[in-house]
Amino acid sequence: MANDTILLANRPVARMGFGAMQLPGPGVLGPPKDRDQALAVVRRCIELGVNHIDTAQFYGPDVANELLYEALFPYPDDLVLVSKVGAARNAAGQWLPAQTPEALRAGVEANLASLHVDQLAVVNLRRHGEAEVSLDQQLVAMSEMVDEGLISAIGLSNVDLADYERTRAQVDIACVQNPYNLIDRSGQDVFDACGRDGVPYVPFFPLGSAFNERNPVLGARAVTEVARRRQASPAQIALAWLLSRGPNVLVIAGTSSLAHLEENMAAADLVLDEEDLAALDQAVPLA
Repeated sequence: MANDTILLANRPVARMGFGAMQLPGPGVLGPPKDRDQALAVVRRCIELGVNHIDTAQFYGPDVANELLYEALFPYPDDLVLVSKVGAARNAAGQWLPAQTPEALRAGVEANLASLHVDQLAVVNLRRHGEAEVSLDQQLVAMSEMVDEGLISAIGLSNVDLADYERTRAQVDIACVQNPYNLIDRSGQDVFDACGRDGVPYVPFFPLGSAFNERNPVLGARAVTEVARRRQASPAQIALAWLLSRGPNVLVIAGTSSLAHLEENMAAADLVLDEEDLAALDQAVPLA
């Protein structure tokens, strides 16, 4: 599985990618605790074959993008940088909606500036439950930026099945990024639709939310038991399970630790057998 690739915005990417959300400081705010290690993690990703990195200007804000720029610029020719718009941060670090067409454009422009690129391979439109404007208006704004060459392709994030189907009727969807892991399968309908349509699915929080005191995935009994039997870490089991769910799944586990990066990437070589999968099916998913 380590060498598996799929097309993302018509560009081949390895199924094991990297998420930049954990590069900034605690709460995804401010500089990293160890800047040198954060830069080393990003560079090691490339050495390990990662060519798909997920980021956002509001991680930090600007911190994740600036670290990617410092570590990798000029970027490798095969690197696919994916960002997202639809949210913002205030001075207190609160997550705020930024859903209007004007805010979406400002978000794309801020990403381009902080990454020092003229075009982004994919930008995910991150939806909020009570958007200030309609999805149709947002798709018009995103499509205009594709026409202008600021974006190569449009993705979706945090969407329900209705949003997915409505978007697919109007534009090509490069990928969908929704929460999905062994415990949280509440978005199974969108996951299944992407598999049916051959749309790349990028689960965020693949190892459980980074904001939970007790990780619901890594602490699950089924996960720890399979990990013990396979002499692997719980994280490797959880990531391998995601990769087993379908050939359209792209994993973007994030970390600011070199040791955890090496551990996560090794999950691509771990093939779960029928006994493993049967045991993991006993993990109790959220409704």
